[in-house]
Amino acid sequence: MKFRLAAAAFALAATPALAQEAPKGPITVSGSVALVSDYRFRGVSQTDEEMAIQGGFTVNHESGLYVGTWASNLAGWGTFGGANMELDIFGGFKVPVGGGALDVGLTWYMYPGGFSETDFAEPYAKLSGTVGPLNLLAGVAYAPKQEALGNWSNLPNSRLGDKEDNLYLWGDATAGVPNTPITLKSHIGYSDGNPGLGPNGTSVAPTGTYWDWMLGMDVAVGPLTLGVAYTDTDISKAESAYLLPNFSSTKDGSSIAGAQVVFSVTAAF
Repeated sequence: MKFRLAAAAFALAATPALAQEAPKGPITVSGSVALVSDYRFRGVSQTDEEMAIQGGFTVNHESGLYVGTWASNLAGWGTFGGANMELDIFGGFKVPVGGGALDVGLTWYMYPGGFSETDFAEPYAKLSGTVGPLNLLAGVAYAPKQEALGNWSNLPNSRLGDKEDNLYLWGDATAGVPNTPITLKSHIGYSDGNPGLGPNGTSVAPTGTYWDWMLGMDVAVGPLTLGVAYTDTDISKAESAYLLPNFSSTKDGSSIAGAQVVFSVTAAF
């Protein structure tokens, strides 16, 4: 981002005074491609603690409406309904509120090549703003009762075709370090949902209720952003014992919700 701003400033300085800036259209497109050492979804590895290639784009309208898509490869943690890819389709409406913004939308999580029961929809709302040097965001995502979130395991009260809902609350904070290309970042989230195994052998809230958190740093290097983050959850071995062997790494048997340092390289456009 800082690279782009510097390039834009240079271009403006080099432009003749009589030249006019090209008018912006009502529609803009933005996106990114990233390579990560582990794909963590709400603190839980979705790639058996291995690398993932991820990318997506968003089409924005000047009215605040937007639609987009995002995808990542998958591995481990059940079978994802036979799929090895996650494909998200999302859309919403973002409007200014005070000095920040309110963003309301819906994400459709799909697993191409897997069972149809694994796909689910999750509406969300996010409120963002700034406090001094901090950029803050608070969000809530509530997925209504669906088969993909149901309890299909051998736990009490589980049954084939069961439908359950899921609630996720989270907060993010970022702050740029003055006169450096460094941005500090943090995240905390709380999940409340189905404690069993859904039809794809996984669950959005594996133990029913749990916390996840992250502390990290991004560094802008030319057109790239290099990231490092420490991520963890409060899911204990005892709490996740009924999820085994799905909930353990195929390499060393460790919990896929345990502490992990994740590295990333991202190119945005």
